[in-house]
Parts: sequence; C-alpha cells; structure tokens
Amino acid sequence: MIAIYAVLDGFDMGVGIVYLFAARTDAERRRLLASIGPVWDGNEVWLLAGGGTLFFAFPAAYASGFSGFYLPLMMVLWLLILRGTAVEFRNHLVSPVWTPFWDVVFAGSSTLLALFFGAALGNVVRGVPIDSAGRFFLPLWTNFALGPNPGILDWFTIMLGVSSVAAMTMHGALWATTKSGGELQARVRKIANGAWTGVVLLSVVLALVVPMTLPHFASRYAAHPWGLVFPVFAMGSLVGAGTLSRASQDGRAFLCSCGYIVGMLVAAAFGHYPYLLPAIGSQDGGLTILNASTSSVALTTALFWFVPGMMLATAYFVFAYRNLLSGAGEPAERRA
Repeated sequence: MIAIYAVLDGFDMGVGIVYLFAARTDAERRRLLASIGPVWDGNEVWLLAGGGTLFFAFPAAYASGFSGFYLPLMMVLWLLILRGTAVEFRNHLVSPVWTPFWDVVFAGSSTLLALFFGAALGNVVRGVPIDSAGRFFLPLWTNFALGPNPGILDWFTIMLGVSSVAAMTMHGALWATTKSGGELQARVRKIANGAWTGVVLLSVVLALVVPMTLPHFASRYAAHPWGLVFPVFAMGSLVGAGTLSRASQDGRAFLCSCGYIVGMLVAAAFGHYPYLLPAIGSQDGGLTILNASTSSVALTTALFWFVPGMMLATAYFVFAYRNLLSGAGEPAERRA
C-alpha cells in the first residue's frame, strides 16, 4: 500500500514540484492541475489504508511511531491539508493576489511532502532510541550526525529526503509529459531528464552508503543474495525511464519510473525485514513484525474486512484511471 501510494500520489507531488518551473501561463498551470484533478485526492486513500493496516496489524509499532514522530506527523498533516486547500481554492478564488498565492502553496507543500516522506523512510530504516516501554522522543535535529541520540533530521535522513524529491520530480514530470503537448511538454520533458540525472547519482550514492550505515541491511542481503534482484530491477527501470524519455516514449518512460519507485521500496523492505522500527543502543533490537503484531485471532478477523475493502478500493482506482487515461476526465479539466 505504501508503494502504491508512492507511485500514485508521487506523480501528484511531482507535478506540484515542477508546477512553477514548467508552466508559465495560467492556461498551462490549469493543464497541469487538470492532469491530476480527477485522482489526486483519491490517491491519498492508500496512505490512509497503510496507516489503518499498521493500526490493526501492528498496534505496538503504531503507538510507538505515532507518539514518537508526533511533530513531523503533524507537519505532514498540515502539508496535506495545504496542498488540498491550494488545489481547490485556486479554482474558486480567481484574483491577481490569491491565484499566485495558492500556486506557491501548492508547489511548496508538494516539495516539502516529498522531502518529509523521504526523511521519514530514513528514520524508519535507521532506527530510533526506543526505551523498554516502547517509547521514544526525537528532536527535529541535534548535530546532524548518526549516533545514539539522533534527531529526525541528520545527514542520512536528509539525503533520503533529497533523493525522494528528485525521484518525485522525475516521476511527476514524466506524468506531465503524457498529459501535455507543445512547449509545455518540451519543458517538462527537459525537467524530467535533468531530474533523472540527479536520481541516478543519488541512487549510486545510496547503494554505497546504505550498507555501511545500516548493518542489518548489509547482513540481510549477505544472507539472502537473491534479494539483490529488487535493487537491480529498480536500477534497470531507472535506466529505462531515462532512455525512453529521451526517445519521447513518454508513457513507457512513466511506467519505468513507477517500476523504479516500487523496486526501491521493495528493496528497502527486504533489507529492513523483519524490523518495523529498529532500536538504537538497545539489546532487544526494537519492534519487529513478531513482537509488534496483534493476536492471530485479531489478524484473522481483520483480514476478512481488509480483503473486500481493498477489492473495492482497487476497483474504484481501475475505473478512475481508465476514465482519466481514455480522456473521460475532460470535465474535471474544465472544472480546474
């Protein structure tokens, strides 16, 4: 669900990141907004579903994480609210003052969301100082160094945040190339190709830094080398995205970008297994899928509700995206 959210809401965030740079007229900005208009709010369902699954399947991790990360979670919540408010209010408050204001809010909140989600992933895989009661507290930053008392922001989490912004920029720009034309399409394709170069460089750096920074990742891949198929798939998809974009095969390039995001997240999940939230400076290892899960009876009961719910959500998304990709979403463009 988190991977689906990253792919679907990722191009929404990416469109917001390139919004002020690619679109130079009001008509072009409306065009970019129309490309995400029918689906941007529905894409956030997968984030809510992921949080709900964490709540009923791993309540200990939910309680620990949501209390320890309270400040950044509130910041993410406000950014989600501001992004949605900007998209809607821009269409209803048309004025020389408010329209540019909401444009900046939309672009800024999209960029910060990508940065925060990347930093959040960095905190989860790096670990936190969990005490015996499962509680922890992290300041926003300390000395930006890894150690027994880290902050939410250090050099590692910031690097993942910047990598997330670069990946979402590429992803959103590639989406925009499939939904635009003319000069706007040429500009967003140029942005996508530039972001692709940054993603390649950052991915190589991460491939070198992560095994040295996260020992449990290195040992996991050393014990199960077949798992290398996931990062290899991600890098292959990244190469495909850049090659196809330069060949103006925009739809295929976007699909390769989807593959890169999914491959990187699956590679992270594989290396992180079985941890949910590692403990820094603790002998018990932190919260895992075993010691943080609820009872088997509760999991079985939840599964009976979860499966039909996900089937309904998937059916809705198939319907919505089929309409969007077939051009049936034109009324939403006029509304935007």
